[in-house]
Amino acid sequence: MSLIVVEPFRSCSFLNHATMTESHSAESPFLQPLSFASEEETSENKTTQLPERTKETDEVIVQCFFCQLTFNCSRMKDELLKHLVEEHKFVIGDVKLIADFKQYAEYWRGRFKEQPLEDFCSVINTNTKETDIGPKESYYLLCDLLPEDKQLRQKIQREKLVLVLEQQQRERDDTTFSRMCLFCRELFHGNRSELFNHMNSEHNFNVGLPDNLVNTDEFLDLLQEKLDNLQCLYCEKNFKDRMTLKEHMRKKQHKRIKPQNPTYDKFYVINYLYREWTGWTDDTGARAVCLFCCHGDTDMDRLLEHMKVVHGFDLKTVRQAKRLNFYQQVKLINYIRRQMHQNCCILCCEKFEAREDLIRHYTHSGHVTQFPESSDWDQPQYFFPTFENDNLLCGLEDDREDDGNERGGDGIAADKDCNVVIAEDTQVPTESILKEGTVLQELIRS
Repeated sequence: MSLIVVEPFRSCSFLNHATMTESHSAESPFLQPLSFASEEETSENKTTQLPERTKETDEVIVQCFFCQLTFNCSRMKDELLKHLVEEHKFVIGDVKLIADFKQYAEYWRGRFKEQPLEDFCSVINTNTKETDIGPKESYYLLCDLLPEDKQLRQKIQREKLVLVLEQQQRERDDTTFSRMCLFCRELFHGNRSELFNHMNSEHNFNVGLPDNLVNTDEFLDLLQEKLDNLQCLYCEKNFKDRMTLKEHMRKKQHKRIKPQNPTYDKFYVINYLYREWTGWTDDTGARAVCLFCCHGDTDMDRLLEHMKVVHGFDLKTVRQAKRLNFYQQVKLINYIRRQMHQNCCILCCEKFEAREDLIRHYTHSGHVTQFPESSDWDQPQYFFPTFENDNLLCGLEDDREDDGNERGGDGIAADKDCNVVIAEDTQVPTESILKEGTVLQELIRS
């Protein structure tokens, strides 16, 4: 199929529109963890994808630009866009960047009654060659390369920003605020920023600067609802009880929100500023590095697939076959990291002059596909990370989180040797004998 574009102004990219397609070494021990090189030093620049706009909770009824059909754009915006393409051959560029779609639609519905559609839109003709199969059709593209459209989008954005800033100021001036911390029972009154600062300093839960937030009551309600539903705030995985969820979020360092989730966009003032970054994409997230080379990725599944395909090391299969719990996986990875840093084979512990020689040894011997003796890696020293910023440790899976096998009889997490791991926010009761200094001193001496 061929396309001919007849345009009164330069067209923009729109084809991604949702409605158009889709040794054990004896050397000196490490006294402090190493650090991975920064991403700028080890990888090429990556592009990111602009997150989608948040769907409002209130009903927003929008009438079609050309007919009498109406759609609830808080839940059915995609249906409206699909209707415009299929029934009216009409495409809107960068819909996600329109601050108020209802106001935008009302304006252009009136303008299209005054002047022909061709005066505002680029015309895309399809199947123009004799060899093309299918009917010849014309599509109309409306985007902000038209000055009138750009001015309208900026005007709507400014009006929306004013409303958001007014709401933010009302929240700052509100003295009736009263809310309990999401992670403990401490109650906060008046200033909302004190609650967010408390959760950051005491519970390591950081959502950014409080001054950059808006609609904070709705934001806190959403977070509380997720926690009440036993859902991790970052990976959004559900758990069977609250203690398992707390242990998961603590071990995996998931006390944060998922930046790729567009639901959170409406709570950050920056998302109400006008953008023209049509080619900008978002690939934020913690970058983990391969065990055997400098390849890194923000997606854990892609990184594990890389190690499996390129190096022959399948961490998922090893975990399941050897029934490794979370802590054993940590020790195994730290052991491999140390061996690779010292250019030693993880199986035979032979030392090489360079990393390339070690990789060739793995290729010819197949030692990377064989599991080392537990006496080599299952040592307490490997509880401590070889690299301080090793994000691979944060993405480890633990099959027993789902079936509760890692829990003690009293609901406290424990490993296979019944070594109890007490949750970080467990507090000593006021009447406990541990409050007495002499008891604590005796315990320390023993």
